[in-house]
Amino acid sequence: MDIIKSYIGKPVDIELSGDKIHSGILIDSGPDILVLKGKYHFFYIPLLHVQFIKPKLLEDDQISYSSSSNHLQLEENISYRKILTNAKGMFVEIFVTGNQSLHGYITSILTNYFVFNSPIFKTLYIPLQHLKWLIPYQENQTPFSLKSYQIYSSDIPLLRTFEELLKKIEGRIVVFDLGLHPNKTGLLKKVENNFAELITGNENSIHCNIQHIKTVHCP
Repeated sequence: MDIIKSYIGKPVDIELSGDKIHSGILIDSGPDILVLKGKYHFFYIPLLHVQFIKPKLLEDDQISYSSSSNHLQLEENISYRKILTNAKGMFVEIFVTGNQSLHGYITSILTNYFVFNSPIFKTLYIPLQHLKWLIPYQENQTPFSLKSYQIYSSDIPLLRTFEELLKKIEGRIVVFDLGLHPNKTGLLKKVENNFAELITGNENSIHCNIQHIKTVHCP
């Protein structure tokens, strides 16, 4: 981490898996997380998805960075799990897959996944390894400017691991990865040997590698 800490306080470009790039001032780092102060937001970025970090040559209009964004107040020695824990109780924007962010509320953090409450998708189950970044909302902001926000309850009990959760919802209709791929929506028939068997709408059997399932939603 000494290499990364040498960038703290300096402008950088951070390139993530999926060809995503964020620019800003690196203000903190932990063993598995970076904190980047961008022009409008603070970004909390798990190191797992960081491909490159490089110094950024700033133009004149890029020198000033906003100080009005909401920043999670943490003690020293930050970590990914501490960031998630401190983000509970506030509205956040997260990015996991595809080309769209998710907006809502972290409700629970388990061994290797967390539960996210969304006005669009209601309850989502997201493996920790697939979160690419988190942005806290500014104070008095709500998703989609909703005047009130309902926390959606689920009838699925929270289990210790993501694999146990998938086993629990066998026999239910599920949507993997926000339904962005036609083969990731269907009846979850069986979970075995790190693969989940889906029966699609046209009755095809598809086996999905659990390690590559980024979100789970039960309509």
